[in-house]
Amino acid sequence: MLIHPQFDPIAFSIGPLGVHWYGLMYLLGFLAFWLLGRRRAQDYWRGVTPDDVENLLFWGVFGVVLGGRLGYCLFYQPAWYLTHPLQIFSVWQGGMSAHGGLLGVLIVMALYVRRHGMRFWQLTDFVAPLVPLGLFFGRIGNFINGELWGRPASPDLPWAMIFPQAQDGGISRHPSQLYEAGLEGLALFVVIWLYSRKPRPVGRTAALFALGYGAARFVSEYFREPDAFLGLQALGLSRGQWLTLPLILAGLTLWVWAGRRRT
Repeated sequence: MLIHPQFDPIAFSIGPLGVHWYGLMYLLGFLAFWLLGRRRAQDYWRGVTPDDVENLLFWGVFGVVLGGRLGYCLFYQPAWYLTHPLQIFSVWQGGMSAHGGLLGVLIVMALYVRRHGMRFWQLTDFVAPLVPLGLFFGRIGNFINGELWGRPASPDLPWAMIFPQAQDGGISRHPSQLYEAGLEGLALFVVIWLYSRKPRPVGRTAALFALGYGAARFVSEYFREPDAFLGLQALGLSRGQWLTLPLILAGLTLWVWAGRRRT
């Protein structure tokens, strides 16, 4: 059985300014988007230029941050934030939603294609393989912070871990942040990147992302401790699982629809 290393959340300081590991993880995710996006833009048939990649990254940062924050407020604690609206801006207190971040990115892309005369599903197919590494770095940031820990695990599990932040008397738990980093991040990235190396029916790559992320998130939630203020909900599912089900359904619908269209 392991004990969480209790990392200092501040990676380094520049004068009075402390740079947090979690913020660095976001920067690494954006850097991966830029580097891999420029690599994909070299394939002319994708219909996206290196300039598009840089513009999408610039606006995508706002989509991820604003969507992630508003998604958390509306999906997880809507009543509280509606009565305390100024707390929505207290991002330093934590609270980001991956589902909200995805919605924010979709809105940014919808506005971008309308302004530049591009095809929406073609752009989502381009962006889809660039997202999982951002999810990977985000989950590593959760692990470094010792937050979003897993459900109780058998002490005999070699990688079971005690999270002192949980204040539960030293119960061994699943390091669910690492499970999510592996499933939603690395594994999903490899699958979608390899699948999209050659032309596919328009919309199929985006559909594969929705299905893959939805399935990975749904499974990993069985190992993640539900938020204390929510607990498990109907059918014994967590809020994250219920939010993921529409994504899986949308992915299935898009996969079938895209298959009926020409490449």
